[in-house]
Amino acid sequence: LSADNGDADGQYHYGLCLERGIGVEQNAVEAAKYYQLSANQGHADAQYRYGVCLDQGIGVAEDKEEAANYYQLSADQKKAGAQSR
Repeated sequence: LSADNGDADGQYHYGLCLERGIGVEQNAVEAAKYYQLSANQGHADAQYRYGVCLDQGIGVAEDKEEAANYYQLSADQKKAGAQSR
C-alpha cells in the first residue's frame, strides 16, 4: 500500500476507506491513525478529517483544542469545510 510507504495522499484515501468500510473492515481507530499520518505531512483534506476525528472523538480521544489546530491548518490551505469550523 502506498499508505504504508509514507504517501500522504494514499494515507488519506486509506483513512477514508477505513472510516467508511470501503473494501476493508470499518475501523475508526485505524482511520484516525492514517488521517493523522497524512495530516502531519500537510495534506489539507486529511487535516480536516483528523480535526473531525478529534472534535467528535472518532477513533481517538476527543480533544477540541487539538481539533481546532488541525482545522486551522486545513483552513490555511483554503479548505472551505475547515474554514467554516
